[in-house]
Amino acid sequence: MTIKVHHRLLLTGAAGGLGTALRERLKANCDVLRLSDRGKLGTAGPAEEVSVADLADAQAIYQTVQGCDAIVHMGGMSQEGPFEPILQGNIVGVYNLYEAARQHGVKRVIFASSNHVTGFYRQDEVITPAHPARPTGLYGVSKAFGEDLSRMYFDRYGIETACLRIGSSYAEPTDRRMLATWLSFDDLHRLITACLTTPVLGHTIVYGVSNNAVSWWDNSTVRHVGFVPQDSSDGFREDLYARTQAPDLNDPTVQFQGGVWVMAGIPMTAHLGGK
Repeated sequence: MTIKVHHRLLLTGAAGGLGTALRERLKANCDVLRLSDRGKLGTAGPAEEVSVADLADAQAIYQTVQGCDAIVHMGGMSQEGPFEPILQGNIVGVYNLYEAARQHGVKRVIFASSNHVTGFYRQDEVITPAHPARPTGLYGVSKAFGEDLSRMYFDRYGIETACLRIGSSYAEPTDRRMLATWLSFDDLHRLITACLTTPVLGHTIVYGVSNNAVSWWDNSTVRHVGFVPQDSSDGFREDLYARTQAPDLNDPTVQFQGGVWVMAGIPMTAHLGGK
């Protein structure tokens, strides 16, 4: 059962992949769901409000946040790429969001961080949210910035934040790496619900991952959030093994938890001896 503890909830990035998956689900968490994106959101449905806004536009974000009780921040750049779009969407944008939250008195934010904050740990390691950041690229760096910024806004202004280091959230896992990183859409909603309703959230970093037998991330230190995943990638394992090749253990995308993202953007060269 989902308990409504907020009247108006803001969902940023509502036109994106995860925003679309959450649009109907999050209506159970509030009386009014305000949807925000710079892209097309369609017509507002029952119990919905629509606010078209670019995260890099401080005034537009100020107006979008006004009147909201909590924020589920899924907006921004979601891929590795050139720095300028990442800067505007994930660095300037997250600052604008937190500053608007401070000015309007919003006291809880659910921030979509990423497992790519720690993507350069190896796949034969199990890490916790307390491990130092090792970003796969500029995208991971921008999410690490968001985690640090949200920490400062908690310490200075009391805005509680859950930083969700989301693994691979899709309808089902599509490759062998996702046997460890998969987060179902329903478990994503369960995680957000837990973070919205736990009595004391503080500043918490938690990995967003379903109940997969293979896992690189240990969430045992954040049990105060109350997230209990119900889904698992295990039922997809046999099919994935049958239709994919065995991994090449010399391949950096197999060695590191970040997978193909360690080669995205400007390719890494450490595996070539610096050449």
